Amino acid sequence: MKVAFQGTKGSYSEEALYRFFGKEKVQPVGIDLSEDVCLALENKEVGAAILPIENSIVGNVDINMDLIFKHNFFAIGEVYLPINHCLLVNPGTKFEDINIVHSHPIALAQCHDFFKANGLKPVPEYDTAGSARLLSERKVLDEATIGSRLCSEYYGLEILNDKVQKVENNITRFLVFVRENDIPTGIGQEKTSIAFSTKHHPGALLGCLQEFSKNGINLTKIESRPIPENPFMYIFYIDFMGAIQEPNIKQCLQDLKKDASNIKIIGSYPVGKRPDLD
Repeated sequence: MKVAFQGTKGSYSEEALYRFFGKEKVQPVGIDLSEDVCLALENKEVGAAILPIENSIVGNVDINMDLIFKHNFFAIGEVYLPINHCLLVNPGTKFEDINIVHSHPIALAQCHDFFKANGLKPVPEYDTAGSARLLSERKVLDEATIGSRLCSEYYGLEILNDKVQKVENNITRFLVFVRENDIPTGIGQEKTSIAFSTKHHPGALLGCLQEFSKNGINLTKIESRPIPENPFMYIFYIDFMGAIQEPNIKQCLQDLKKDASNIKIIGSYPVGKRPDLD
């Protein structure tokens, strides 16, 4: 099965893809933009897609949150991927010769203290794996990039240092999507993600939250995102424990309609294994 991911070969998204599907029966398809990942799934060019949703340090990946509300997809799984940034160089490069380091802006920000301590200039690129590929093609010996171990394997780069990020416990959460008409049977449903807007009356958001409490549902996440087409109106994203077919959750979703509108079921899926809880 073809599975789309955002980024270039060697990206963290590709690592997350392998964690969920394995390597035997899947064909990864790297696509530069998240918007085009979604279009590939919508147009049946791929059978599934995986997107990063949030990071334990920087929070939500906002563009992807907006995309999953827009498209008619269904999440069938989640993956928690430990992010271990490595300082990668072309073979023969000495650490003392490095002047600048390329990578995605978020990866660079997470390694800021290392750059400052060593007098290195960070230079942003559009993608961690793409930056590694470009460095390999240039074959320069006075530059480096921040990327994954998978990047070093794909592009023939050496790892000079694998302890460059400020926060060691750095985890990104991914969701795996299929089209709503192609939901596989027999998947475990232990956790559910939904999104909704609130109606315009006093206490609407409080009323929504009370429905979860009333039905004994444990929330694991709540976030809000602005609706560009409706200034100062918001979509609320909520994750909670339980499957959509459970009676208390069915009742809760029904009762939500008193205070919520545009209720969307993003998915119901097995709980992913968190590396920080091992």
